[in-house]
Amino acid sequence: MGILWRHNMAVTLPFSIPEELLLEARRYVHLFHQECGTPGDYAQRVEAVRIELERTGTYWHTQDELTYGAMVAWRNNARCIGRLHWRSLQVRDMRHLSTAQDIFSALVEHIRLATNGGKIRSMATVFAPQAPGQPGIRIWNPQLIRYAGYRQADGSIIGDPLHADLTEAMRRLGWQGARRGAFDVLPLVIQLPGQPPEIFEIPPECVLEVMLSHPEFSWFEDLGITWHALPVISNMRLEIGGISYTAAPFNGWYMGTEIGARNLGDVERYNLLPVIAQAMGLQTRSDRTLWKDRALVELNRAVLYSFERAGVTIIDHHTASRQFMHHEKHERQAGRSLYADWGWIVPPMSGSTTPVFHTPYENRQTTPNFFYQNDPWLENSLGPAL
Repeated sequence: MGILWRHNMAVTLPFSIPEELLLEARRYVHLFHQECGTPGDYAQRVEAVRIELERTGTYWHTQDELTYGAMVAWRNNARCIGRLHWRSLQVRDMRHLSTAQDIFSALVEHIRLATNGGKIRSMATVFAPQAPGQPGIRIWNPQLIRYAGYRQADGSIIGDPLHADLTEAMRRLGWQGARRGAFDVLPLVIQLPGQPPEIFEIPPECVLEVMLSHPEFSWFEDLGITWHALPVISNMRLEIGGISYTAAPFNGWYMGTEIGARNLGDVERYNLLPVIAQAMGLQTRSDRTLWKDRALVELNRAVLYSFERAGVTIIDHHTASRQFMHHEKHERQAGRSLYADWGWIVPPMSGSTTPVFHTPYENRQTTPNFFYQNDPWLENSLGPAL
């Protein structure tokens, strides 16, 4: 498209610019110039974008536009409670990288820089955007650091059940698995457009993990529960001004309940509440004893205590909720509407004790933003049959 062959000569034709793409580009350029107070002519930049769209079918963000767009995408994401800190996001422009090996090296560097010895930095690494009519770069992993889930013959799973399908897909790519334990870090799978997926092992020394212990229960550490320090979401699509960045991993830091109440506590995840309740000597035959609630509180205490003792950044759900209320106030003062998905903003533990529980929110998606994508191994048509 855009090329006409005439008498064995290639003649470039103007692209037909989708009206919605041009509209999104104009909206973002206006927002960028309005909020950043950047020098230069807004109309001139819009015209330059229009000409580039007509010539190539897409356009290239300046580095400042990319950086601010990623920040605003965090600010706009309705499911994130930690948006107060959106301006602190450090954005790494890696759009020039064109091989899976180079992208992997950039991801390892992201892990190292964002981990920062436990003093977590909010960071995004943005790779080349999706070309018109083509698939984009994909990172198969939902997060850069996640644990394998090994299905057993009896149907049980060792490790994280959430990643059992991904683990099997990786094994079909040739990954042999690590220790076959409950907390084996998965490798990264990177797939470039039109190419088969490639698999890379993350250097173990780059992954900071915290062994959980408890401020009162000496037996807790014997359970051998661990969790990684850095939550880097890597399967979402960053959209800025109509341009899609299908590989743009980003991170903040953990809220304690993400680990304790969800990753470790959920029945369909590690399901550790019965284990902890038994170690506490609780009566588990009846829900009326509230054994699940008591075990859940102690598991979450262990998470916060262990991360703090290890010097790793983490926030409790009460503080995070208060910070979100401050963010709402700041957005109102800036004249902006704040949208939120109430079911995600309210913490998964003691929700009614937090201020966000009692606040109604309109759930609306705006751009720039981060959007979910389909699991690439379910769509994959290259390489081994998956």
